[in-house]
Amino acid sequence: MEAIRDRLIDDCALAAAVKRSGGRVYLGLTAATASVRSYGSFAEIGRMIARTAFCQLRHSVLMLGAALAALAAAYLLPAALLFTGHPPAMALGAVAWAAMSIAYLPMVRFYGRSPLWAPALPLVALFYMAMTVRSAINFWLGRGGQWKGRAQDVTGRAGGRP
Repeated sequence: MEAIRDRLIDDCALAAAVKRSGGRVYLGLTAATASVRSYGSFAEIGRMIARTAFCQLRHSVLMLGAALAALAAAYLLPAALLFTGHPPAMALGAVAWAAMSIAYLPMVRFYGRSPLWAPALPLVALFYMAMTVRSAINFWLGRGGQWKGRAQDVTGRAGGRP
């Protein structure tokens, strides 16, 4: 744990330290794990994303733009196509939205949530995008990521490494 104590995104830093030491990392979903930090509201989730997202993008405007464009293309474009009034585009949007919802449904079920969360994925992506932009703005304004009552990742150096 000492090797990652100055890292803002501790789970990714821990995985990297384990790999550097010759260990193996498995990224998978299992009911045998539990989160040590629970986030009980959208506000708490938003603060967590805003604390780390721009740091994960290595404070790069280019990476921020690419991430936002990719999220918009994957999650928002299908919904937007439904409002074009052009039947082929609307059909394509409907199929893409249905496909993403079906693909997301097993995760929704695994976490014991209502299946109605699956088609809400574009709204989830929009929320994540907004918090990622908030993360960048906080960094640019010198506020960094707020965690445990203090600002971190204010300069992009100590405490701000992913």
